[in-house]
Amino acid sequence: PHRLLPPPNRRPLPPNHIPLPSDLARKKRMADSSAPHSNGGAVAEEEDPAVPRSLAPPRRVALVTGITGQDGSYLTELLLSKGYEVHGLIRRSSNFNTQRLDHIYHDPHATPSAARPPMRLHYADLSDSSSLRRALDHVLPDEVYNLAAQSHVAVSFEVPDYTADVTATGALRLLEAVRLSARAKPMRYYQAGSSEMFGSTPPPQSEATPFHPRSPYAAAKVAAHWYTVNYREAYGLFACNGVLFNHESPRRGENFVTRKITRAIGRIKVGLQTKVFLGNLSAARDWGFAGDYVEAMWLMLQQDKPDDYVVATEECHTVEEFLQAAFGYAGLNWKDHVVIDKKYFRPSEVDCLQGDSSKSRRVLGWKPKVGFQQLVEMMVDNDIELAKKEKVLVDAGYRDPKQQP
Repeated sequence: PHRLLPPPNRRPLPPNHIPLPSDLARKKRMADSSAPHSNGGAVAEEEDPAVPRSLAPPRRVALVTGITGQDGSYLTELLLSKGYEVHGLIRRSSNFNTQRLDHIYHDPHATPSAARPPMRLHYADLSDSSSLRRALDHVLPDEVYNLAAQSHVAVSFEVPDYTADVTATGALRLLEAVRLSARAKPMRYYQAGSSEMFGSTPPPQSEATPFHPRSPYAAAKVAAHWYTVNYREAYGLFACNGVLFNHESPRRGENFVTRKITRAIGRIKVGLQTKVFLGNLSAARDWGFAGDYVEAMWLMLQQDKPDDYVVATEECHTVEEFLQAAFGYAGLNWKDHVVIDKKYFRPSEVDCLQGDSSKSRRVLGWKPKVGFQQLVEMMVDNDIELAKKEKVLVDAGYRDPKQQP
């Protein structure tokens, strides 16, 4: 939609600013509300005037926590493709951590060659209730996707208190903010669960399988799951749990085993690395493509009734099988490059996670599009190209060749 020109006396906007609906539109959306709301004011410093929502085509609004992560970036792409206005919550950091969104971001000071995507980032934190409340009351979203967490299983053993505070209690804070929102029409809420919640329960694991978490991360996710169920039953919230099994992509964090492997392959191919150190190679997981899985998240919030769903490929592969597929595709023998390091073994291991996603396939009409081998090849291809660029920096003296990701 065409936007009105800002008044000449408006001060310059920050570089990362993307315009939101005007205050007129915001007040219109709050008009019928009788619920209490925060007087915290707008999250942004300034806003460009926009076409009032009453004059513009209807557009649904989504708020995404964890938007800078793997799932958050794919979900943002999906929502924008469906005509949503997307708002993301990010934590303040000394370093920029928005690289997964760089291809979506549009500098408002640049001469636009195309319409700016309706995406905006706000500072907030799951450990800070007031920031969550302000963000919700400012954005007034139709849908809330809680993807944020301390999501590394091994790290959760090192920082259990923090993991519980952000992953479990953070979800509770957000649910409470949703419940007390100023929006007249109730929001729909998605809670990101994890197959790690099943832990030592034998596969296949479905919605009826009991949880037996084997890490602080998994235990925190179980708490967040039951908080979501409780708010659905106690307050009538449209709140869904998505129990997603392992999902990977070229955007996966480099300290997760699948991406650690494919990054190492790229560096080995160009001569920057010779060995990769791993832990338990017999651990088996149900690996899918993150881009497929975010569609299931969205589908859950489009149903008539809220419910909980397992999302999985229903195939299981060990870490060793992933090594064979990835190194083999790159023309390498994994046994020449992999070294077992006991420090990467967990205090309590999870042997096998394999999902039964029949309910998601039946009710949501969802099914995975990317198979295991295709996923492996996608990640290896990406990381070989990334390593070639890295090699240019090393050869030019801009990077230490011993510096690993």
